[in-house]
Amino acid sequence: MKKMLFTMALCLFANAAMSEEKADKLVSQRPPVEQRLFRSEVIERKIREVKKALKDYPKLAWMFENCFPNTLDTTVHYRKLDNGDDDTFVYTGDIHAMWLRDSGAQVWPYVIFANDDPQLKSLIRGVILRQLKCINLDPYANAFNDGPTGSEWESDYTKMIPELHERKYEIDSLCYPIRLAYHYWQITGDDSFLRTTVWKDAVENILRTFREQQRREGQGSYRFMRKTERALDTVQNDGYGHPVKPCGLIASMFRPSDDACTFPFLIPSNLFAVSILRKIAKMDDGFAQACNQLADEVEKAVKDYGVVNHPKYGRIYAYEVDGFGNQLMMDDANIPSLLSLPYIADIDIEDTIYQNTRRFVLSEDNPYFFCGSAAEGIGGPHIGPGYIWPMSIIMRALTSQDEKEMKKCLDWLQHTDGGTGFMHESFDKDHPEKYTRKWFAWANTLFGELILKVLDEHQQVLYIQ
Repeated sequence: MKKMLFTMALCLFANAAMSEEKADKLVSQRPPVEQRLFRSEVIERKIREVKKALKDYPKLAWMFENCFPNTLDTTVHYRKLDNGDDDTFVYTGDIHAMWLRDSGAQVWPYVIFANDDPQLKSLIRGVILRQLKCINLDPYANAFNDGPTGSEWESDYTKMIPELHERKYEIDSLCYPIRLAYHYWQITGDDSFLRTTVWKDAVENILRTFREQQRREGQGSYRFMRKTERALDTVQNDGYGHPVKPCGLIASMFRPSDDACTFPFLIPSNLFAVSILRKIAKMDDGFAQACNQLADEVEKAVKDYGVVNHPKYGRIYAYEVDGFGNQLMMDDANIPSLLSLPYIADIDIEDTIYQNTRRFVLSEDNPYFFCGSAAEGIGGPHIGPGYIWPMSIIMRALTSQDEKEMKKCLDWLQHTDGGTGFMHESFDKDHPEKYTRKWFAWANTLFGELILKVLDEHQQVLYIQ
């Protein structure tokens, strides 16, 4: 659980010591070259290019240099298998296991550079193949070991095997690998993985799991319980979750935060599923009919059950529903979130329902939106009240159409790193030197992605006063 393994870190550096006026103090926090797990000259060249472009913003340049290559520097384990195929195991950071979600997100921004670096291309292909194999090992698991090494969670009441780190069923765990594969296929034109049995088996497993979790023929084969003092680490009703009324939506027992759902129909993840089903259909004609049919069912069900009339914001997406008419109105920082829908789920950024939803989730009407003296942003029950997740600030910028808002997000991010030069899981809204997870590669890479987007599309943001 990426969760209770964090350490509350009290940083020894004052933010003032890391101000732009103290540029001489901004020493690279990357590992020595000989200790880096993977090196790409294309990525190194891009880092130099970005640092030059940000010469007037040394704090941002320093943070980019630390964050953007963090996945390659510290988490990827690439090798060639005996059959000559690519294989890449990716740590999530301070937890040495591979989450399907995190690993897909961690290497995502590197895909656009794959055609200029054959080794980087092979590494990303290795991530895709490893993810597909993980799905075939158990489509209900969220995190995997690098081999049959066992786990601290092997006593969970579910079908654990030694290859699993954790078996929390989350819709997004089956979506992120497809999102990465589609992006890689589009950028590189390499369709070799589509001709493998591992691809065919993985897609069949995804479809079977989604169909089973529509709950039209009972609760399905998956259940999960854990001995724990933390309510969101276990599932009610003998491990099957809150009852649902079958309506076309897909049940998810856990959120992308690895917290248990209150109501199993998690709307952001259902919309993510619609997106990846349509991507499979574009990549593989053999699955097109089945994927498009299921995508149509889920999309219609979201419109019928996942959109509610809010007295203040109008028609907005609920976070979770149960098909009986109950709704949970909130948003969580972890992606897929309601805020992230244009980024992750092909929802038009100008869509009225999305814009209404965005106003809701970025307001104090969202119980997990926090305003503090250091920043404002979304957190979640995973850490609890008062803690903002940097990835919510990053996602706010990535989904913004307002350059003043983007600039505000950049300012918050560079002043809430606790003096470390890295993103964290979360930080105290008033005291950012109090943070969780010193080494969280997903957030680091996502920050790098934001900086690239700003430089490519919104350079004028940097000059807003």
